[in-house]
Amino acid sequence: MQEPHPQRSTEAVLISEVGPRDGLQSVKATMPTHHKRAWIDALVAAGVQEIEVASFVPARLLPQMADAAEVARHALTHPGVCVMALVPNLKGAEAALHAGVHKLTMPVSASEAHSLANVRKTREQMIEEVRAIARLRDEIAPTVKLEAGISTAFGCTLQGAVAEDDVIWLAEACVKAGADESGLSDTTGMANPAQVKRLFTRLRRSLGSQAGAAHMHNTRGLGLANCLAAYEAGVRTFDASLGGLGGCPYAPGASGNVVTEDLVFMFEAMGIETGIDLARLLAARLPLSAGLPHEPLYGMTPEAGLPKGWQPASSRQAGLPS
Repeated sequence: MQEPHPQRSTEAVLISEVGPRDGLQSVKATMPTHHKRAWIDALVAAGVQEIEVASFVPARLLPQMADAAEVARHALTHPGVCVMALVPNLKGAEAALHAGVHKLTMPVSASEAHSLANVRKTREQMIEEVRAIARLRDEIAPTVKLEAGISTAFGCTLQGAVAEDDVIWLAEACVKAGADESGLSDTTGMANPAQVKRLFTRLRRSLGSQAGAAHMHNTRGLGLANCLAAYEAGVRTFDASLGGLGGCPYAPGASGNVVTEDLVFMFEAMGIETGIDLARLLAARLPLSAGLPHEPLYGMTPEAGLPKGWQPASSRQAGLPS
């Protein structure tokens, strides 16, 4: 398997686009497959290097994901792009591995109530599921990466507060069970910057290079602030969704993800490279809207437009005129 994305500087960030999975699973309409392919093509043209293209779940539960294997195979035609898929269990992992994806992401909830509502398993049972998936991966596709995303890490609308010790314990347990890394997800949009910085600092102290991505929601308007707090804690990989689509169907009130366009603008304006062409990223909203014509899209950057004389971080660092 090719290297999913090239070596990056210690300051640069990787924006992982989760819209084709997290965004589409949360809307009632089903985007036609050819529109999904066009959307992914536009994301790649903008320089997006990692895309979560689908969730391998039964079509009766999420009909929006019935074409997961076909969409994954199309995404794999783009060299150099890391093609990811969410898998809730061993059966889903087997299907995703046979489809040829580069990386599996598995949600493991720190909230017992959310875990039972989302996958009908306890946290301990999900650790064993991670172990089984890691074993299967090692047998049939050992180069594929496995990330255990600790969902509801910052609070749960079903349970309420989630103990930070539980979050760290669960992340450590998933890595011991065979996950290559474990990140933290603000599934319900309850996080605040101080909490994010504190918890990711603990995670990185515990797991080192195996501490994974920050998956933030903008439910209460703190998505970008929380991403910045995670960056200050050393995180360099961030999930985001074009147009701010997304949210867990099994967590009440868990509205949209951080808007990819706004996140890229923030980092690039700060001089932090994302490798994404923001003008082309804004253009990628067109195939998204074409596939979901009645779905509202969000984002302050798309609404306001790029500032006069806008220069991305790479241009400024190269000393080009502003």
